[in-house]
Amino acid sequence: MLDDIVLFVHIVQQGGLSQAGEYLSLPAATVTRRLQRLESRLGQKLLHRSARQFTLTQQGEVYYQSYASLVEQFEQTSHHLNQQKEQLSGKLKVLAPLNICHGFLKSMWLSFTKEYPDIQLELVLSNQLEDIIKSQADLALRIGPQAESLLQQKKLGQADSILVATPIYLTNAPVLTEPSDLKQHRLIGTTLRNKWPLTHITSRASYTHMCRFSSIYNDTGFVKYQVADHQGVGLLPRFEIINELATGEFVRALPNWQSHNREIFAIWPSGRLLSKKAVCLRDYIHNFIQQQLPGS
Repeated sequence: MLDDIVLFVHIVQQGGLSQAGEYLSLPAATVTRRLQRLESRLGQKLLHRSARQFTLTQQGEVYYQSYASLVEQFEQTSHHLNQQKEQLSGKLKVLAPLNICHGFLKSMWLSFTKEYPDIQLELVLSNQLEDIIKSQADLALRIGPQAESLLQQKKLGQADSILVATPIYLTNAPVLTEPSDLKQHRLIGTTLRNKWPLTHITSRASYTHMCRFSSIYNDTGFVKYQVADHQGVGLLPRFEIINELATGEFVRALPNWQSHNREIFAIWPSGRLLSKKAVCLRDYIHNFIQQQLPGS
C-alpha cells in the first residue's frame, strides 16, 4: 500500500496519470490499476478523472496533504542512503575470525584503513560464529563454505594445511621422514579433528594418522604458541603461519605431504545489495590473499 500512496502523491505533483507514469517509468495501465486499488482499499474516491484533466476530491485533498511531505522526506532519505551506498565513506561493520586477523590478515587491515581513511571500519573479532543478520554487519569472513541458505558467499582464497615444527624440536626429536613416524612425536592438536588426513604432493598417495595428542586446544592460536615453544608438531593452515615460515621460526615437517585446503569466504545476507565500500573491502581481501598465496 505504501507504494500506491507514493504513486498517488506523484500523480498530483506531476499533474496527471500519464505524467506520473513517465516520471516513475511505469506503463499508463499500471498507474491506473494501482490508483484504483488504492481507492478500493480506502473505500473512497481520490480523483475525479476525465480524458485530459483531473481534480482532487475532498477526501483526495485531505489524503494528499497528509502524505505529501512524508513521501518527500522518505524519498530524500532513500536518495541519501543510495548515495552513501555508492561512496567509499561511512560505517562498515565486519565480522571476522580472531586468529587469522591477528596473523595473516593483520597487514591487510592496516593497509586498507590507511588507503580508505573515510571508511569507518568496525571490525568485530571472534572465533565464535556470530549471526551476521542479528548483528547487522555488512560483511563477514568465514573459514570454509557456509551451508546457511540465507547467506550469499564468495570464495576469497584458500591455503593448504601443513605439518610444522621448529628446527630446535626436529633436531632433538626422533627422525621424521614418513607419516608413520608421527607416532614417535609429540603432536599438538585441536578439538576439531582427532585424525590428520595427508596427501603426498607429487604421487597423490594418501595417509591418515590417528592422533594421540600431547596437548589439545579449541583454538589454533595456542597450537601455534606451543609449536613455537619447541614442544612438538602441529598441523596448521598455511595462512596462519605464513610469517613464521618466512622468518624460519617454523619449518615444514614432512614437506612432501599436506592436508586439506582451508578456504576463506566472504558472506553477506541474501537479498541485500552490498554497498560500494563492502565490495571494495571484499575485493581488497581477495587481492591480498592472491598476492600472499599465489594460486589460491
